[in-house]
Amino acid sequence: MISGKMRVRSWIVAALALATLTAGAQPSPPPASPTTGRFRDVSIDDYRQHLVALSALVDACAKARNVKGCDPALVGPDDRVPVLVGSQSERRLVRYGWLRVLIAKAEEPDEKSAPAIKPKPAGSKAATDQEQPTTSDLLKDAKIRLEDDLAQSHAAESPAPDYTAERAAMQQVLAGPEFRNLKQQTVRDSVMEKFGRWLNRLFESVGNLKAHSAWVGRALVWGFILAVCVALVYSLIRLERRWRVRLTPDVNWSAPGAASSRDWQLWLEDARRAAAAGQWREAIHFVYWAAISRLESRRLWPADRARTPREYLALVAPEDPRRPGLAQLTGTFERFWYGGRPAGEIDYKNAEDLASSLISGSSHPAPGTLSAAPEGGAR
Repeated sequence: MISGKMRVRSWIVAALALATLTAGAQPSPPPASPTTGRFRDVSIDDYRQHLVALSALVDACAKARNVKGCDPALVGPDDRVPVLVGSQSERRLVRYGWLRVLIAKAEEPDEKSAPAIKPKPAGSKAATDQEQPTTSDLLKDAKIRLEDDLAQSHAAESPAPDYTAERAAMQQVLAGPEFRNLKQQTVRDSVMEKFGRWLNRLFESVGNLKAHSAWVGRALVWGFILAVCVALVYSLIRLERRWRVRLTPDVNWSAPGAASSRDWQLWLEDARRAAAAGQWREAIHFVYWAAISRLESRRLWPADRARTPREYLALVAPEDPRRPGLAQLTGTFERFWYGGRPAGEIDYKNAEDLASSLISGSSHPAPGTLSAAPEGGAR
């Protein structure tokens, strides 16, 4: 009998071992692919059907409260729904991760949670207690949320409101006299507005800095004032240098020995007599001083008998149209008078044309103007 019992036990052990080996040889079923983080492109009708299915799933899970009825995999993937934004259509991702977490938690029964004690606010005498919502309450809120999403999906198809009447009323208001001079802000106005705000912030920061460190704020303020004063003085000096040739004393007499102390007509007569005698260098010399006498008598520069030809030229402003002619006449005079080069009739004629343009006040030489100049010109 004992041997029979031993034989039965050996058969049972062998059967168990065979079952274990058979189970190990079969491949294990693959795990279910997670749906969290995946999405699908759906139409608006598919999205509504999905919301209806999710609402039914929440109801079934709230009734069953078990693993089969509250399976997070039944939620499905997220939806990318077409949405109309203005005149363009784009897709918006609707996630259901919150619902998967809630469905997975609903597999377990509700637990009585301790009331959450909020921190005591300032000025209150006692802390307030508030119970945390249970899973059943969260399932009810989830159903309400899904129904709201379904209602919003139907409201999205409503036509856009027509604002024609409002737009006409606004155009009528803007056409009134009080808005007649209204115009759009230019780029210059925007830049000046930004610059003004920057200055306000700068002075505000200087004021705050002065409140904490008085000497630093005072140094910044006085440094800014000093910089403005230096810039103003520099601008005035530049302006004075540009217009200094016009700041001549209003006198009716010339300095003794200056070119303008002798009428330019007399210098011209000397030039003609020297040219008639064939003395071309002397004729160019007299023509040059005739032009200088004429310009000096017009108060182009103060009279000074010790001034050199180059100093006369330096007193003429660069933008003066007479400067090129005077520079060419000065070069001719220095080349033949001080340089000692032999001159001819053509050289005298060129110098006479340059002097003629300067005496007549034109910017280009005008041949024959000297002979037509009046004999009693102003000094």
